[in-house]
Amino acid sequence: MYLTPQRILIAGATGLTGEHLLDRLLDEPTVECVLAPTRRPLAEHPRLHNPVGELAALLPRLEGPVDTAFCCLGTTIKQAGSQEAFRAVDQDLVLAFAERARALGARHLLVISAIGADAQSSVFYNRVKGETEAALLAQDWPQLTLARPSMLLGARQEFRLGERLAAPLSRVLPGKWQGIEATVLARALWRLALEEQPGARIVESDDLRRLGR
Repeated sequence: MYLTPQRILIAGATGLTGEHLLDRLLDEPTVECVLAPTRRPLAEHPRLHNPVGELAALLPRLEGPVDTAFCCLGTTIKQAGSQEAFRAVDQDLVLAFAERARALGARHLLVISAIGADAQSSVFYNRVKGETEAALLAQDWPQLTLARPSMLLGARQEFRLGERLAAPLSRVLPGKWQGIEATVLARALWRLALEEQPGARIVESDDLRRLGR
């Protein structure tokens, strides 16, 4: 069964995937309004409500109702400055956003996680992603979609040397390990938002590429 989300909440709308997803949402005539809290102002749009500030401070002041919520938050340990700061964004802030989205009435939450997410992993990044997924599953959403993309490809506003060097290799890796364009991921997320599939769903990167074509 397919749905038509009308009132959307999105976190991370200035990120690589988030900005493409926001453009997609605002281009959809069936979307009534988009609530997109960001650190810096976005271009004005008649159907966009854009509170500006730190997300943690904005969350309690956000007003609904919303139908569907997208979480495109994410950083790197290098960008955050420490493992603790990384966890504060990729786990604590993600969970706080999810809780607020549910309080505003959202019934479907779509979250960008990562390939290899595993709460038991010896790799810190993968472990945090896995722990975050487990905590989201415990929130008992009517519908929860966890997207696990591989390396995201596209032109970022900030320079990431490691990703720049690894991107060419990621394009030729097999199956779900092959890199995925942020535009493709954004299209896949929107298509997943249109599907009514109660309960939790994990979507691996190769399926995301297929959905986003």
